[in-house]
Amino acid sequence: MIFRTRFAPSPTGPLHLGHAYSALLAYDMAQAAGGEFLLRIEDIDQSRARRQWEDQIYDDLAWLGLRWPLPVMRQSDRLDVYDAALNRLWALGLLYVCTCSRADIANATSAPQEGVPTFGPDGLIYPGSCRNSPRNGPRPSHAVLRLDMALAVQGMDTVGFVETGIHAGDVILSADDLVHTVGDIVLARRDMGTSYHLSVVVDDADQQITTVVRGKDLFEATQIHVVLQRLLDLVTPRYHHHALVRDETGKRLAKRDDARAISLYRLDGILPNDIRNMLINIKV
Repeated sequence: MIFRTRFAPSPTGPLHLGHAYSALLAYDMAQAAGGEFLLRIEDIDQSRARRQWEDQIYDDLAWLGLRWPLPVMRQSDRLDVYDAALNRLWALGLLYVCTCSRADIANATSAPQEGVPTFGPDGLIYPGSCRNSPRNGPRPSHAVLRLDMALAVQGMDTVGFVETGIHAGDVILSADDLVHTVGDIVLARRDMGTSYHLSVVVDDADQQITTVVRGKDLFEATQIHVVLQRLLDLVTPRYHHHALVRDETGKRLAKRDDARAISLYRLDGILPNDIRNMLINIKV
C-alpha cells in the first residue's frame, strides 16, 4: 500500500505558520517514505468558505514548494457521499433528530453532577434531551442529526488506533467511556447536511490516507473518528498528531485571532526556506 498523507485546510481565511507546519510535515513524511501527499479543501461550511481563500491556499502551498495530484478533492462536491453514509447510519437506528438550540444545551448542562465531565472533544457534552425522537421512516432532510453513542459502541470493548506523533504507540480507549466523555455528537448540521467528523472520516477512507497528520488539538477527536470508521466498515489509518505553533504569548495560532498570514511573510520578502527555519524547533 502506498504511504499517503494529506493536508486539508478550510478556505475561510489565509494560511498561517501553523498551517505551513502541518502541510510541510505531511509533505515531508510522504516524500521520505516514497509516498504521496494529497491536498483536500474542506469547504462544507459554505457560509464562510470563499473562492479567493481557496486560490490563496493553492498559491501559498505551491510557493512553499509543495506539489500534489490533481484534481483536488473539494468537500462541497461530495455532499451525496456524506448523504449515503448518513443513510447507512440512519438505517442502523444510530441517528436521531435533535431540535435543541445552543442555549437549550447550555441550560441543560449548567449544573453538572459532581465528577461528570461537561466538555468533550466536540464541546459541551449533549445531555440527551432529544434521544427519544422517532428513528423510523425516511431520514429527515435539513435536520440536525446526532449519533446515539451508547448504541454506536455496543459490541465494542475498546476503541484503538496507532499514534506516531505526540503519544507514539498503540492508543487503546474504553468504548463505554465515550458515552460519558464524548456523548451524542452531531453528524449532520441543518445548514451543511454533514459535519466535520463524518466528512473527514469518509474523505480519508476514499483518498486511502494511510497516515493522518494534524495538530494535537484533534487528538481527542480521533476516538470519534475510529468509532465512525468501525460503524461504516472503513479502515482506520495511523495518526500523527503534532505540536501546535504558538505566538510569543504561548497562544496557538488561529485564523480568528488574525494570525500572521503566509502571504504577508511573502510580501516582506521572506523565502520558503526561511519559513522552514522558523518552524524547525517545533516538536512533533
